[in-house]
Amino acid sequence: MTLYPRLAAIVTFAVLDPLPALAGACDWMKGAETATVQLFFGHSIPGGGTVSESEWRDFLATSVTPRFPDGLTVLDGHGQWFEQRSHRVITEVSTVVEIVTPPTEEAYKKLQAIRTEYMKRFHQEAVGLVVSNGCASF
Repeated sequence: MTLYPRLAAIVTFAVLDPLPALAGACDWMKGAETATVQLFFGHSIPGGGTVSESEWRDFLATSVTPRFPDGLTVLDGHGQWFEQRSHRVITEVSTVVEIVTPPTEEAYKKLQAIRTEYMKRFHQEAVGLVVSNGCASF
């Protein structure tokens, strides 16, 4: 199937029956309001070395999964950013973890704990975090 028939179906649906506001969309899809979270973990260790596959699996099993046992998605990545100090583009192997969770203060505290633990354990300057509000149905 090409993109255009799908796009036409989406556009036709939107014109004939526009989606209601977020709460209405969640009702329509029998879903719930959620936060979709992306955590970006770099694997390069300052001063040399990288987070090994076994170290990453251990971190995921002991720090991330216990805090979000209902499920998550792990994606391998290749990150890059502009380093102000050296004026160079830095690249590294990375992992993106996506979590769909209720948008609660408790969830955000768990996310911050994961970030803090990774930064301490692997001497990272930062762990990227992006939060998008929406609704989900599983």
